[in-house]
Amino acid sequence: MKLSSFAIFVATAAYVSAYPLSQWRKRDVDPSIVPDFGFESGVNPTGTGDCDGAPGTNVKIPCFCPPPRDVMLKALNENIAAGHCVNNTVVSFDFPKDDSIQSEISRINGVLVTLQNLRGPGVGCPAASTTLNARRKALQDQLASGNTNVPAATVTPVATTSTPVPAATTTAVPAGSTDFRAQVAALAPELGFESGVNPDGTGNCDGAIPGGPKIPCQCPPPREEFISQLQDNAVAGKAVHNPDVKVDFPLDDSVASKKSRIIASLITIQNLRGPGVGCPAVSTTLSQQLEALD
Repeated sequence: MKLSSFAIFVATAAYVSAYPLSQWRKRDVDPSIVPDFGFESGVNPTGTGDCDGAPGTNVKIPCFCPPPRDVMLKALNENIAAGHCVNNTVVSFDFPKDDSIQSEISRINGVLVTLQNLRGPGVGCPAASTTLNARRKALQDQLASGNTNVPAATVTPVATTSTPVPAATTTAVPAGSTDFRAQVAALAPELGFESGVNPDGTGNCDGAIPGGPKIPCQCPPPREEFISQLQDNAVAGKAVHNPDVKVDFPLDDSVASKKSRIIASLITIQNLRGPGVGCPAVSTTLSQQLEALD
């Protein structure tokens, strides 16, 4: 007896529905190995939308930072699955699962990248809304001291996908040459805003977005400081003060290259003085410039 097409469909659908969903999609990372922020939002609001940052940072942060943990975990899992930061695709992503100190440092970096690009390239919450930088420094010091018994564990990072660089982004100018640094300076986008606008007396000023979050009054940095740091990052191919973050600064006139240069500029100002220690994206119009190229 022949089975009807409908019967075959029902039988197949029943088999599929009975198969565990977890077998069809990649499992989310175990939340227990995801570093905590170590701080909560809404501490000592100033009434202007700003609150205290984490202890030891001595900066104000948007009162909605850090975000709820479930929001961060969702974004983190998306980044892990993609192998790069979904909202800032030039930033590669590694989230190893073993219990070595180096892997814990990598996981902290992964959370910081997720946090700082939560809503777009360079649009999120600053590292100062967490204690993650201090914890990473403590782990790095522990490794440097040699007084730790780190097991020889094999790191098993989530598989990543590399994004090929188009041939148009390749330049014959040596990255370390004077000509290259000069071209970086010439092609660096304008920050589009100036520091010290409408100070509120607490160290905070208006940001580049009208009615948006307040920013430290020293942000954005002077252009010469920004250019110097951008040149150093472009030559190194990474953020000098946050070497896990890659920097690409192509010299051609394609839209893709213009986007890469804006992203390099955002990375530079956000890591101006250390990992995640700099000026927020909202102290510039770079995010709007990036959107305008879409």
